[in-house]
Amino acid sequence: MTAMSERQREERLASAFVDLTAPLVRDVSVTDVLRTLTEHCVDLLDVSAAGVLLDVPHGQGVQVVASDEYTHALELFGLECDEGPCRDCCRSPANISETRLDVEDACPRWPRFTPRALLLGFTSVATVPLRCQDTVVGALSLLHDRTRPLDDSRLRLAQALADIVTVCVMQRQVVHEQMTQIAQLQGSLDSRIVIEQAKGYLSNSRGCSADQAFVRMRTYARNRQLKLSDVARQVLNGTVAATLLDPER
Repeated sequence: MTAMSERQREERLASAFVDLTAPLVRDVSVTDVLRTLTEHCVDLLDVSAAGVLLDVPHGQGVQVVASDEYTHALELFGLECDEGPCRDCCRSPANISETRLDVEDACPRWPRFTPRALLLGFTSVATVPLRCQDTVVGALSLLHDRTRPLDDSRLRLAQALADIVTVCVMQRQVVHEQMTQIAQLQGSLDSRIVIEQAKGYLSNSRGCSADQAFVRMRTYARNRQLKLSDVARQVLNGTVAATLLDPER
């Protein structure tokens, strides 16, 4: 390898790390990050194609991304058939493994996936787990048409790239869950404030206690299958105040 090619490889490697850590510093979709991972794998690891299956617990569902449309269709087919290297890798916290597809024992293992892969010219596939501690949240597949397996340095690099993406994806998941909880808490707080304001308004304007005002609003909401907070807002804007004056309703 010449000095120039070595320098180019270092530049491409640095570019890959910058691209794959983008979700840590700016808003980048998980799909875009996974696609970037597959593209860098093809560029850096000298493989024909790459695909990713991501299945984060409590996430946005299973995602399938690949470096090209044909590999994407292959990975989707494996998902639909519930077989293939990515599905196997996701089921078990295994380390990197590589499988020849053009040998007899491959078809019994993946009877529908393997023929499809061979038609696309892939004769071997290496799978790299996307792991978060002891939990496998996805798998990276590296497909190529060589008879020799990928060397250890490429496989280690593949695992490093997969680990970076896993950290970024899980970080986004944590942030998303935190933001969801904050929004829910804020919504509950806003509703409670509105209800308390409506109770005070009814209590002062109709000469009843705060508890009696609350019972009237709650009864009205239940009878009409409305949210209590919505009824409270209607009380404050005068929409149902007259109706709530009658404790028999």
